[in-house]
Amino acid sequence: MQSYIFLYLDDTLFQTVRKCALGADDPRLQARAFLFDGSPNSYPTQKQQWLWQWLEKGFKIVPVTGRDAHAFDRVMLPFQEEVVLNHGAVILDKQRNIDCVWMDGMMEALPRYHEKLLDVWAEVESYCQRYNGFKQRLVVDFDTLWYGVIKHVDGTETTLKTLLDSIIKTHHHILDGSLYWHLNGNNLAVLPKIINKESAVSYLIDSYKQQHPELLTFGAGDSKTDAPFMTLCDYALIPKNTQLFETLVFAE
Repeated sequence: MQSYIFLYLDDTLFQTVRKCALGADDPRLQARAFLFDGSPNSYPTQKQQWLWQWLEKGFKIVPVTGRDAHAFDRVMLPFQEEVVLNHGAVILDKQRNIDCVWMDGMMEALPRYHEKLLDVWAEVESYCQRYNGFKQRLVVDFDTLWYGVIKHVDGTETTLKTLLDSIIKTHHHILDGSLYWHLNGNNLAVLPKIINKESAVSYLIDSYKQQHPELLTFGAGDSKTDAPFMTLCDYALIPKNTQLFETLVFAE
């Protein structure tokens, strides 16, 4: 039986140094991901290092990430299988070429969402210009505009949630379901509904089933937006003290 694990990266395999228990003073930290200027940015704990070593021995590991191609290239782990980028917008094959079937479908559907995304984004930018500390950008990868993301220099959800509640949640393109939002830590994203990890993982599972009649699948992730793709899998792996973990533990 062939086993696959669909694995979200950040806060599952590694995290920024401020989230590590001993911070930068931990001599055991080994960088796993780097910023565009080459400086180290993300580190695995000892348990996460063990997890990777265990997974390497028995699983085909498929990264499922919000990172674009450039950010993924700065992850120093030897992935061998397909890769899901940009929250499901892009799939790369084992040779790191674009999956043309998946991309063609995206290119056909995406244009009708662009104007709606830009409508929301105009209001986001107007808000951010009135207050200090926001860093907002539209994500362009493979010459295509996919979605928007906002961060804040305070590094928490609190300030982003004020923007979310006052501008994004109430926008009619959010209310009609054309777009959706996601907030986890210092990342607030606004995405077209066709861009999601669940659809990309479903596409890959269907492909793998054609190759392997006996298939065992695991999903691993830390956020609420990981849950839909994880439910497609036979088993789910959730890191402790993450958004998804706390959602399940404290659910009424």
